[in-house]
Amino acid sequence: MKIVFLETDTLGDDVDYSPFDNLGEIIRYNKSEPGQNAKRIQDADIIVVNKVPMNAEVLDQAKNVKLICLTATGTNIVDFDYTNKRNIAVANVKSYSTQSVVQHTFALLFYVYEKLSYYDQFVKSGEYAASDIFSRFDKKFHELYGKTWGIIGFGEIGRGVAEVAKVFGCRIIYYSTSGKNNNSSYEQVDYETLLKTSDIISIHAPLNSATENLIDEEALKKMKKTAVLLNLGRGKIVNEEALVKALESDEIAGAGLDVVSVEPMLSDNPLLRITDSTKLIVTPHIAWATVEARQRCLKEVYENISAFLRGEERNIVRS
Repeated sequence: MKIVFLETDTLGDDVDYSPFDNLGEIIRYNKSEPGQNAKRIQDADIIVVNKVPMNAEVLDQAKNVKLICLTATGTNIVDFDYTNKRNIAVANVKSYSTQSVVQHTFALLFYVYEKLSYYDQFVKSGEYAASDIFSRFDKKFHELYGKTWGIIGFGEIGRGVAEVAKVFGCRIIYYSTSGKNNNSSYEQVDYETLLKTSDIISIHAPLNSATENLIDEEALKKMKKTAVLLNLGRGKIVNEEALVKALESDEIAGAGLDVVSVEPMLSDNPLLRITDSTKLIVTPHIAWATVEARQRCLKEVYENISAFLRGEERNIVRS
């Protein structure tokens, strides 16, 4: 078996690839080169990929390919009509980053909710050392206890966030974007109710026709002025220009984003207009990327390939 990794940079340089040596010939490329990707996989039996489109343009010359392994849960890079027609199996990885994303959700929240950038700078600037009072109260912040936390997308990550938020004493409500999640442990509400009543809204939904541009100007106007919006789903779920206007006009209190509409972020992204870190924090799609999660991801790929070579189906997706 010839196994070709097309973009190892997407998993970092601190993960261990040595177990794959037992599976066949391993070729690793650190990043995608659109003009070279098709040539690089010409004689591959198995392709490991994250962002490179898996379609006819890339795969037509890869006559030996039998399996595509995604280092992600989402499968939107795959043209399944094409791969199914050629009987190319596709396997993704699941549940490898749940705890990491849940953790990062709260990291984003507290950075904005407790105005931590302001108070950190107050101390580091020397102002605290020169102060005649032991504390500081000019940037107001509130307890989570008793607040309503609204969750958009109630899959595994959404439920994980709910469990932690409940420990902080939050009331949990959720809106299922697919309509398939009915969880009796928490209160399911319609979209408008979630927008109007939530103190914190966190997004953990996939991008599809039902969620693209879900948080638009109209939605933001329905939110509380004291509300904080967190997006850990996909960037295009939130209309970035509308969000910036809402933050600039104090329509909502703050936002924390780990995903943006185009990644890496474009230099003209309107989010860059917000320089006040007590209102907005943006991280570069790292919620999933703890050391442990990246190691689990690669281990899952190894297990998917091993199972495939034994003639077993593991995490195979067809659409």
